[in-house]
Amino acid sequence: MDAQNPSTDTVVVGRIGRPHGVRGEATVEVRTDDPGKRFRPGAVLRTVPAERGPLTVAGARWHREVLLLAFEGYDSRETVETLRDTLLEVPLADLPALEDPDDFYDHQLVGLAARLTDGTPLGEVAAVRHEGADLLVVDRGEAGELLVPFVTAIVPTVDVPGGFVVVDPPEGLLDL
Repeated sequence: MDAQNPSTDTVVVGRIGRPHGVRGEATVEVRTDDPGKRFRPGAVLRTVPAERGPLTVAGARWHREVLLLAFEGYDSRETVETLRDTLLEVPLADLPALEDPDDFYDHQLVGLAARLTDGTPLGEVAAVRHEGADLLVVDRGEAGELLVPFVTAIVPTVDVPGGFVVVDPPEGLLDL
């Protein structure tokens, strides 16, 4: 599941963080549920800001639970530092069609209205996190953000054409 960049025909699949070590690796905040495919060596990624890319993945490895990437032409800590906070994107056209009707790309979910089962507005899906479990980040305005586990028992309805998701929260979820 990837997050669509609202200003283009691309989806954000990651964000480059701080350098790791001295050999030109960077930490990456993963924003896709298929990092093995998106960040395989040889993959070419668009960047925001655009003048930093495109970037070609030279190597990828996991260090504990952090993805480390190396990019062609960036072979030192100092050169990788220049990429910090760069968003990594792929074209929407490169995404395969989803076979399961209960699967969604992140960009399809972001921006949907979130409402309770009785129709009461809850907020808007601002992001999707992949942190062991998929979580919808619902922006509740002044009430802050709410993290909603994206499982059928709690989000029984996703209506992308209708522009909403239905949340059936377990007791206490709205109090967090």
